[in-house]
Amino acid sequence: MVFRQIIHDDLGCASYLIGDEKAALAAVVDPRLEIQDYLEIADYSGVSIVAILETHTHADHLSGHGQLAAATGAPIYIHGEADPAFAHLPIADGFELELGQVVVRALHTPGHRPEHTSFLLIDRHRGPEPWAVLTGDTLFVNDVARPDLAIEKRAGARAIHRSLREKLLPLPDGCEVWPAHLGGSMCGGPAIDMKISSTIGFERSHNAALAIADAETFVEHATSGLGPQPPNFASIVALNRGPLLDEPGAPTALDSVELERALTAGALVVDTRGDRDFDDGHIPAAVCIPAGTPGFGTKLAWLAEPGQALVFAGVGDREARRAARLAASVGLLERRSYLGGGIDSWIGEGRPLERVERLPVSELAKRAAESDMQLLDVRERGEWGLGHIPGSLFHPWHELDELPAGLDPERPVAVLCASGERAATAASLLQRLGVARVTHVTEGGVPSWGELGNPIEITADPTGAPSS
Repeated sequence: MVFRQIIHDDLGCASYLIGDEKAALAAVVDPRLEIQDYLEIADYSGVSIVAILETHTHADHLSGHGQLAAATGAPIYIHGEADPAFAHLPIADGFELELGQVVVRALHTPGHRPEHTSFLLIDRHRGPEPWAVLTGDTLFVNDVARPDLAIEKRAGARAIHRSLREKLLPLPDGCEVWPAHLGGSMCGGPAIDMKISSTIGFERSHNAALAIADAETFVEHATSGLGPQPPNFASIVALNRGPLLDEPGAPTALDSVELERALTAGALVVDTRGDRDFDDGHIPAAVCIPAGTPGFGTKLAWLAEPGQALVFAGVGDREARRAARLAASVGLLERRSYLGGGIDSWIGEGRPLERVERLPVSELAKRAAESDMQLLDVRERGEWGLGHIPGSLFHPWHELDELPAGLDPERPVAVLCASGERAATAASLLQRLGVARVTHVTEGGVPSWGELGNPIEITADPTGAPSS
């Protein structure tokens, strides 16, 4: 049997190539936008890709099913309730695809989306029982999928509970679990693990969500801690429903003069270097989103306006072109370009730079006490509710399209999150909004502040509602 898991590290997505080497037949499940890996693995394994299977219409990333179908001639299979606007073969619960002695059996598991389907894998060389299940966006390692990306969240949670109880948990303990997402994906919750696989028995024993037998208790568990929805999930769903996408075009190289013109015309300049390099010197009005850390595409999708031109400026051309590919993977397909030669070309021409002060969290209390510095917490609302610095302002980093209420742009602002990573992006956004004295708090954030013995309060959420 051929079985390969292909991981998209930036998005936390997993796809699969499965097949029978003797029969020289294979299928790809949940292909990502870049399809070259599937073609190379198939060629190396001596198999032909004869089917493309989708667990559901994805909401966090673009599928490569159209490109893969064009490259291989393979049909696309998806549950009939997806109703896509492209040529496909609709499947239902119990559908079986035979790839020699390998059988893929559809298991309809709605909840994350109504059409969601898991796939049981049977290798007749080994026996008639399923040895693995591709759980898609229903069951993850140590977590379950979020229920709010297609229907009302409580209805989605009830459907996930039924799918888990009636379809997945009855499988044998030894049945392997191979999910469509790992830690870092926005389709799961904070408990989702980076581990690539598990078993039904281990998840039944250790996954807290699976221990909740009562449906309404499960609904409360699944909906109470939901993070913000992926920023452009509706547009990604629309793109994945069809018509099928062609291969995204390559980004265009710009020189410094062309970048300045693009910026004047409203382009978003994205500095893809690490935050330390950004703080030390960057193109004025650029936004800091390091391409070397997971979640680049998702973070960019929060900030880019629909149809906005994007210019990537990094260490060099290779890094910038990679950033453009990651942008395409989250549906940002048009008007992508990059600064040829990277930031060094800008600096070499003597063009202006802006800087952001860096301050370790261990020095923040002393600085704040000695100045009129404002503290801006840019974490999520749920994190704020668990504890925040007394007197600090709150505004999630991805909502900084205008100055936060109560913030004085004439006074210095220290920006902090939980680690310093989101604060780097937020600091660059404040600078774009005209705040002249911005400090990026590094080497930790609010939790570290508390661990250093500084005060933390739990009084109310940022909207003024009483804390529970």
